[in-house]
Amino acid sequence: MADSRQQTLSPSPAAPSSTLEGPIEFRMGFVEFVAFIAACMGINALSIDVMIPALPQIDAALSLASANDRQAVIIVYLLGMGLSQLAYGPLADRFGRRSTLNGGLVLFAVAGLISSLAPSFAVLLAARLLQGLGAGAPRVIAVSLARDRFRGPQMARVMSLALMVFMAIPVLAPSIGQLILLVAPWRAVFIVLFAAGCGLFLWSTLRLNETLRVDQRRALSYTSIVGGYREAARTKMTIVCTMVMGLGMGGLMSFVASAQQIFQTTYNVGRSFTLLFALIALAMSMGSFVNSRLVQRIGLLRVARLGLTAFALVGAIFYATAALGWLNLPSFVALQASLLFVFGFVGPNFNALAMEPMAHLAGTASSLIGAVTTVLSALLGFVIGRSFDGSILPYTAGNLVLALAAWSIFELSGLPRGPRSGG
Repeated sequence: MADSRQQTLSPSPAAPSSTLEGPIEFRMGFVEFVAFIAACMGINALSIDVMIPALPQIDAALSLASANDRQAVIIVYLLGMGLSQLAYGPLADRFGRRSTLNGGLVLFAVAGLISSLAPSFAVLLAARLLQGLGAGAPRVIAVSLARDRFRGPQMARVMSLALMVFMAIPVLAPSIGQLILLVAPWRAVFIVLFAAGCGLFLWSTLRLNETLRVDQRRALSYTSIVGGYREAARTKMTIVCTMVMGLGMGGLMSFVASAQQIFQTTYNVGRSFTLLFALIALAMSMGSFVNSRLVQRIGLLRVARLGLTAFALVGAIFYATAALGWLNLPSFVALQASLLFVFGFVGPNFNALAMEPMAHLAGTASSLIGAVTTVLSALLGFVIGRSFDGSILPYTAGNLVLALAAWSIFELSGLPRGPRSGG
């Protein structure tokens, strides 16, 4: 007989169930639920990282004017994903989580097919923007589902475990992309994304319960949407933690956008750069795993603050090493991995803190948080990525500025600094 926790999960006191009365009989047990959240998060990582090895082929096939232009294939996707979240949150709060998710996945899959047939770089960018618009749905719904069922440190633990599983995707995705290119042209990468979208659509359709109570659904009107966003934007904990995440993710996005050029231009690494990318991405997964244990023991707020301080310190060491001319390939890999390891203590925890006051507006708040963090990080990543000139110094300087800005915003915000533990 299966563990009863795998069959029935009582929601947190502030989390709604999907029916008006009694506990939910979830089809998904805890392990499958975490895996599903990870898949919703991971389909975006796959859409970005699997094509990193294909960027030189896209450059050559579509005759780009500048090598830095290839970064736009990633950036426009992120912009589409970020902006679309402003719509998916209210839709999820009105029509429920599953139908909203499935609609976005259909758009994602169709855009993958269009991308595979793009005759020009302009058409490819338009299709990638469309794919990003569809990808906003799993980004919003992943957080909303977690917030529907858990809160506080429990939500941070679920998000950390999901992030740990999800990080297997950026670890493996560049190597998957490299393998695809060994047997097929770059257009096949988008066929893989089409298949991934279809697979997640089927999983959602067959296994996901609706987690939003009918009596907690919000009217889809201009007044309710703007009112919801206004309330979230005026909640100090939510907006401060959202800005911290956006700044921190800006450094992460600049690495993703520039990784192929950094490894192959600055350090003259060949196709094996995907292995180094995987090693660095694995560090973030390890950080998220350690974080999932620590938040239960010493408190969500304390771990978040310590993680953010470590993030700024590693950023400072990273920049100093580059400025002194000591940043060879091994030290770059070690310091970049260290930066992502400590980010594993920043992302999940500040996301949980941002969502904590928003139980009654989980979908709307999740969409605002996701939109701001994604668009902000995409724009910052684009600025830092465009500064690439063959030297690693602009990249490390950009990371340091973002880390210090994130640390300063939180420390000067006046938010509580004491431990926050859950039960």
